[in-house]
Amino acid sequence: MANRMSAIEAKYEAQKIAFAPIFFHATVCLKELNILDVIAKNRVGLTLEGIVEKTGLSNYGVKVLLEAGLCINVVEQDEEGKYRLTTVGRFIRSDRMTEVNMNFAKDVCYGGLEHLKESIVEGKPAGLKVFGDWPTVYEGLSQLPDQVKKSWFEFDHFYSDDAFPYALDLVFKEPVKNLFDIGGNTGKWARACCEYNDDVQIKMLDLPGQLNVAKTTNAKESYADRISYFEINLLDEAQAIPKGADTVWMSQFLDCFSSDEIMSILKRVHDAVDENAFVYILEPYWNNQRFPASEFCLVGTSLYFTCIANGNSKMYHSEEMKKMTVDTGFEVVDTFELIGDSYHTLLKLRKRS
Repeated sequence: MANRMSAIEAKYEAQKIAFAPIFFHATVCLKELNILDVIAKNRVGLTLEGIVEKTGLSNYGVKVLLEAGLCINVVEQDEEGKYRLTTVGRFIRSDRMTEVNMNFAKDVCYGGLEHLKESIVEGKPAGLKVFGDWPTVYEGLSQLPDQVKKSWFEFDHFYSDDAFPYALDLVFKEPVKNLFDIGGNTGKWARACCEYNDDVQIKMLDLPGQLNVAKTTNAKESYADRISYFEINLLDEAQAIPKGADTVWMSQFLDCFSSDEIMSILKRVHDAVDENAFVYILEPYWNNQRFPASEFCLVGTSLYFTCIANGNSKMYHSEEMKKMTVDTGFEVVDTFELIGDSYHTLLKLRKRS
């Protein structure tokens, strides 16, 4: 449906986009300089002078940030000149999803996105060079600056952790003895499986850097001997996925690849399993969300993939993913949409006989 605006409304929306980077950083400052905190802790509101006193910042600095906050509806001011947080401001201050997204945008994406046009034209993650000389972010993940790494992992885990308890129930409805966790990352799913089931054996498949992180964390657990590791670069089509799994798990993994690369990975999974094995794909599909905000965030994440992560992947439409699984010889046995309180859909696949 067309969004019908007057020319004045449309021009205002255009200016919001033009100044968005400036107001983004103003909002970060309002939060990180504790301006939002001191306002929130005074229910009757605070004057400019009161905020200056409590933050120790200059009158000028606080004033320009508050004026920006007024423009973007983060704060409001009453007739007595006292500032209060709006509902938007409260989300900026204390909502976990907003915090994770802002930190990810600030620490991981912001500097590199200056090179988005270059990434689009050249088909490579041109923005990644602000951190290092790697072909994709995944090779350099363990070497990123600590704050960048922290924000990256918090973003990655936030959009999967809520799905795990429900996914475990669904996966372990079937007999699971040997589960391959492809793209296992830090090992959160592997650990969750071992805690859920006392007999399951897990093999994590990933790049050496990621596996080293997982090994260090997993070694502290009593079930560490039930987790093994297989180093693989799935961008190399010559590297085969080992056989022996009755269950294959891929969580927020395939969205890290182009459609051609996904097809290559799925074909190798197909070659590695038999007709009795189940393959699970857990992804947040942008078209299958409860709220517009979720769709907005996922489409934005695609641009991170374009410019920072690898230059050719994206958040996929659910039907795109289903078609790729069918085209590589699988059948979709079941689809579990938006499991639990998550943003994820779980696809359950089986090799087509």
